[in-house]
Amino acid sequence: MTECIFCKIVEGSLPAEKVYEDEDVLAFRDLHAQAPVHLLVIPKKHIPSVRDIGEEEGPLLGRIFSVINRLADELGVADKGFRIVNNCGDEGGQTVYHIHFHLLGGRSLSWPPG
Repeated sequence: MTECIFCKIVEGSLPAEKVYEDEDVLAFRDLHAQAPVHLLVIPKKHIPSVRDIGEEEGPLLGRIFSVINRLADELGVADKGFRIVNNCGDEGGQTVYHIHFHLLGGRSLSWPPG
């Protein structure tokens, strides 16, 4: 996906402050952080949204959530609590059509969020 900003980050043609990377998953700091800890965790494989996930992506999603848990521990937000957010579709607030999960923590998070 040559026009996808997250695919460009994965391929290295756009910079990002990476905090984790393996063969399938990348995590980097959100440029517009909404909390002291605000990361974006993405699959390297281009999947536009949750609506495009099939059963074959089950292991990849498991890997993503394993990485989120590891990062929550490493960044010191696991014990007090954190939030994982996925926006789906225009009215759901999705602005980049490459599935991604926001990991937010480091402060008390209110509800509703938007």
